[in-house]
This record gives sequence, C-alpha cells and structure tokens, in this order.
Amino acid sequence: MPVAELPWRRPAITPETHRATSFEIFFDLVFVFAITRVVAFMAHSVSALALVRGLILLLLLWWSWAAYAWLGNRAHADRGVVRTGMLAVMAALFVAALVMPEGFSRHAGTVDAPLILAVAFSLVRAIYFGLHLASVAGDRRLRAQLLLDAVPQTASLAALLTGAVLGGTWQTALWATAFAIDFGGGRIASALGGWSIRSTAHFAERHRMVLIIAFGESLISAGAGGELTDAPVLLAALIGFVAVVCLWLLYFSRLAAEAEHAFGRAPRARRAKIARDAYTLAHFPLIAGAVYIALGVHEVLAELSGTGDQGGHLEWAASTALYGGAAVFLLGRAAFARLAIRSAATAQSLLALVFLVLVFLALIPVGRLLPVTAALALVSTLLLALVAFEWRTQATLRARHP
Repeated sequence: MPVAELPWRRPAITPETHRATSFEIFFDLVFVFAITRVVAFMAHSVSALALVRGLILLLLLWWSWAAYAWLGNRAHADRGVVRTGMLAVMAALFVAALVMPEGFSRHAGTVDAPLILAVAFSLVRAIYFGLHLASVAGDRRLRAQLLLDAVPQTASLAALLTGAVLGGTWQTALWATAFAIDFGGGRIASALGGWSIRSTAHFAERHRMVLIIAFGESLISAGAGGELTDAPVLLAALIGFVAVVCLWLLYFSRLAAEAEHAFGRAPRARRAKIARDAYTLAHFPLIAGAVYIALGVHEVLAELSGTGDQGGHLEWAASTALYGGAAVFLLGRAAFARLAIRSAATAQSLLALVFLVLVFLALIPVGRLLPVTAALALVSTLLLALVAFEWRTQATLRARHP
C-alpha cells in the first residue's frame, strides 16, 4: 500500500489545481440519501410542524456537509486519516438517515431515533474538528480560528443532545437553537480570518455536484409518492420532472459557469468570503427549495394514486411546500448570483424574478383549491416561463453586445 494510502497517514494539503474526487462524490451520495429521508419524514404526516422540523434537519445536515466541503478543499479527502475519518462520518450519516423518519418521535420497542440522530451529528462535527485541526500544520491563524469556532460548536452539540433526551417541543426548540448557536457563533468567529480557499475550482465543483445529485434524488423521493401505474399519475410525474429540469436549467445553463469563473478571478483575500456567502450559505435555499418541491410532487402523486386523504386536493402544508419551495429556490439563486458574480441583474430580469417569487407565494392558497395535477402544472409552467424569459433576455443582450 502506498504511504499516502495508509489509513493513519497525516492529512495531505491540496494544491491550488485540486479538483473533486470520486471519494467525495461517494460522500455526497450518502449525504443526499439522508436528505431524501428528510422528505420521507415530512411526507409521513405533512403539516406546518413537519415542515419546520424538516427544515431543522436539513439545516443540520447541510451544515455538516459544508464543513467537509471546506475540509476537502484544504486536505485530500481520499487519502490517509482524512479518508478514514470521512468513512466513519459516512457510516454515522447513513445510520442517521435510516432513523430520520422517526427523528422527532419515540416508539416503545424501537431504537431511540432522536438520540441516535444527536449522537450522529455530534460524531460528524467532532471528527471534522479533529481532522481539520490535524491539517493545520504551521497555519497559526487557522488553528486559532478552529479553536475559537469550537466554542459555539460545543454549545450547539450540548443543545442537540439535551433536546434529544427531552423530546417533543423541547427537542424542536433546542435543535433549532443548536443550529443558531453553531451558525451565529461561527459567523462571529469567522471575523478572525483564518479560513482560506486553496482551489476555487474544487469548491465550486463540490457544490455543483451535490446540487445535481439532490435534483436526481428529489425525483426519486417524489416518485415514492404512489403507485405509478395509472395514466393520470404518470402524467403528473412527468409534469414534476419538467419542474426539476427547469431548476437544473436555471442553475446550470449559465449561472454555475459564470459564478465559478468570477470565483476563480476574485482576489485571494475575497475568495473565502465568496465561498462562505455564495456557496455555503446561498446554496442551502437551492437544496431546500428542491427538497420542498419534491415533497409537493410526492403529495400530488399520493393523491392521484389514492394513497392520500385530501380528496384530490393538496392540504395547506403540501401546497406551501410546492409553491414555497419554488420561491425559496429562486431567492437562493438570486442571492447566489449576486454574491458570486457581484453584477446587478438587468432591471427586467430582477423585476421578473421578484414578480415570480411573489406570484409563487400568492399561489399557495390557490394551490390548495386546484386539482392536484393543475396545481403541479402551474408550478412547472411558471418555471418554464422564467427559463424562456431568461433565454430571450440573454439572446437580446448577446445581439446588442456580440
């Protein structure tokens, strides 16, 4: 076995030309599997409380994944002790994903799902801290940054474990508090300036890959909504597929490449800020929006296949997930474009975006009244209209400035 492959070998620092590895894609697959289980958790009993708790689980998962995206940018993820630690993290995430649908409940005779989740998240964060600290070498500022960041992390893990023990409303409140402490404390600690980006191409690629995997898995989650054997169910599934294709086009047709180009050309001192704000933060609403749309499609198919109980209409929470998810995705996309590229959109494009977000939010009660297929078709139609509008706008700009 080569020395670099030894499971206890110290972290190997990445070069500036580093790109994402197949091992990191494997890691992402386990992470996205956990996301699909969040959809299963919310779909078990769709309600406002389930949407909120699902959001908390998504935040905890995303914050865990983002930490390893930063780690993999500094140290080779597929070598030595980093690979060993990340394999342990994948095992913890896999177990967490399996119990995710019962993440806020306890049943006699079964495992304690909330406690398993809390322990899994704690293990994920503890391993990250140890691996990142081992990769510091002579970087004193980064070491100070990590030690300072460990304070809110420790407090957040205490809140996670306490919430898992208490359960019920306390669990919801304490888990939301755990994320707020970790996020807020980390944001304050980042003022120390210890974080840095070694390879912008690697960092952007990781986020592109996890998003496209999330799109694919959202189709799987949506398709689990019912028996896909009747023509109306298949038609609705195809309409849901169109919506996901639109999400892909809105991110990958132009924006992803332009953002990566701007990221690579940014001054070295500004790259960490772009990575933190445009990628770590603004990509979360993209993921969350896709997940909630998947939940909405799941409920549409459940109604059409006869496994739902709303008489052919979406309940309020499902309509909120479907239309609100689209609005959240578009807001995340706008934030990402602004933070990564730093170029204001044309007045036309900005107006169209704001209008469409408001339309999606205003349509939540309308979606409750429409037949489920029509409610889903309306979402896909509006997304298609936005794609067509942006293509036309770009074609006009290219014609004016060849």
